[in-house]
Amino acid sequence: MDKVEFAIARTSHFVGLWDRSPYSVYNSRMNQAETEAPLKRTFRGSRDALIQKAIEEPDLSRRLLVTLNAFRLLNGAVLLGLFFIKSDPRFFGHENPALYLTTASAYLLFAVLAGLLMRQRKQPSVALATAQIVVDIIAIVAMMHASSGISSGIGGLLVIFVGAGSLVLPTRYPVVLAAFATLVILGQQVLAQLMGLTASANYPAAGILSGIIFAIALAAEPLARRIQASEALARQFGVDLKNLSELNQYIVQHLRESIVVVDAHDDIRLINSSAIRLLDSAFTIEGMPLEASFGPLARHIREWRKNRSLSSHPEFTLTTEGKADRITAHLAPLGKTGERTGPILIFLEDAGLMNARVQQSKLASLGRLSASIAHEIRNPVGAMSHAAQLLAESEALSEDDVRLTEIIQTHSSRVSHIIDNVLQLSRRESSRPELLPLGDWLRDFAEEFAGTLELQEGEFTIGDIPEELEVRMDRGHLRQVLWNLCDNAVKYASETGGILVEVNGGRLQSDKRPYIEVVDSGLGVDEATADKIFEPFFTARSGGTGLGLYISRELCELNRATLVYLDRPGGGSIFRIVFSDPRRWDTQDEE
Repeated sequence: MDKVEFAIARTSHFVGLWDRSPYSVYNSRMNQAETEAPLKRTFRGSRDALIQKAIEEPDLSRRLLVTLNAFRLLNGAVLLGLFFIKSDPRFFGHENPALYLTTASAYLLFAVLAGLLMRQRKQPSVALATAQIVVDIIAIVAMMHASSGISSGIGGLLVIFVGAGSLVLPTRYPVVLAAFATLVILGQQVLAQLMGLTASANYPAAGILSGIIFAIALAAEPLARRIQASEALARQFGVDLKNLSELNQYIVQHLRESIVVVDAHDDIRLINSSAIRLLDSAFTIEGMPLEASFGPLARHIREWRKNRSLSSHPEFTLTTEGKADRITAHLAPLGKTGERTGPILIFLEDAGLMNARVQQSKLASLGRLSASIAHEIRNPVGAMSHAAQLLAESEALSEDDVRLTEIIQTHSSRVSHIIDNVLQLSRRESSRPELLPLGDWLRDFAEEFAGTLELQEGEFTIGDIPEELEVRMDRGHLRQVLWNLCDNAVKYASETGGILVEVNGGRLQSDKRPYIEVVDSGLGVDEATADKIFEPFFTARSGGTGLGLYISRELCELNRATLVYLDRPGGGSIFRIVFSDPRRWDTQDEE
């Protein structure tokens, strides 16, 4: 399971981005501790730089100004609407109705124009923001003057506008705006006193309001700096997270391992390109049910979720339709305690490729073993055979003794043949696959095979082979496998009193992979024997070595092909070679 755990570590971060279930592989406390440390270092080390970056990229400033202008628009509409409510006295504007109506109308129009202007400009300037706050101060003080002055309560809106402006404007601007608001308020008080509006003149209240505005402006400055720094940090971490997510996505998609992640409902949440090619499904996309892409795997997962007696990290082999592909699947639950109801990480491996790698190792080991066999067995067997031949030439031997020498020679020859087959398998070189037009190649093969075995016309035939059909395999390996299959078919067919062997070719309906099949009219293979015919040294015929079919299957797997036995309806046997798709082979070689 080391390989599974290693791949889980490589993909867990990406899976954690979408997994919000209780079975998430993330440890929230560890993540929080790991995040806070770099956050503090970044904030302390480059605070001024981050503030400058926030000013240069005023995303926060724009949002605040848009929100402030929406409040300005609502405020202007409410103040103008209250003026038209009939009451005695009016809510606002009873001291100077004309001034109030003009100011409120102009203020509402200004809010609309400011909103349109900010929509056209992606990054509002400092001058525009300052101008808006200045207009707010003048308009509110004018409406306050047209009402009952400080006692009307309209002046309290200055705290909101100056405070909000302090959050978005650079240093020293808030203090200047607070000073300007104070001068305008005091100017309104002086003007009200000169005009004889003694009820509107209230210097203590004006001083308190001005002090509140100054306090808000001064307090907002450090708060604004913190907000700007936090905004820059959030933007920086957002970019880092996006880059990390893209990097994880790239790594997962280019892993050699085929990976599929399904959620608790067996819907595909993540699948890399290698898994898509292995499943060979054009409809495999994230978000769709696994059942639609690969039904056998989905059924195994459902059974594994229900059956608690099965291993928590099972491994099983599946076969695609037509027995063309064998896929090994490893299940690794992503829950903290191995809970089976949560998401699952699935590793898929092409059993054909694994067998090809194992084959290389087996051939190397068998080569060393066979070299020893050749020296230790072949020479004694040859000596016994030669001695039996010399003994048979003696005239003093009886018929029974001659029969015994024939038995010695026959079995010595058989042992020598077995040794030759083992040596031939052990010395097998790596395959050199090439693209072969199957129709032309089979016609040449049929002519050579029928001529060598001196078969009569009609005893060995080639069926209809599509002209465009091509296979990818070592030419010598294909000839050896097909010759062995056809030779067996001729021998077994002759036991029925007549030889009838046919070679067909085409494409599987399930996945369009090319195939060749050798069909004979012999006695066939019973069900109990069919499972053993590909085992080494197993034979049901007297005098056979039991290595022909074993070597044939080994050569097929070495070329990423599959050799299978099928029952023939009506009697006889079918041996089918299912080749790897040439286009898929080219894609894997490029990787």
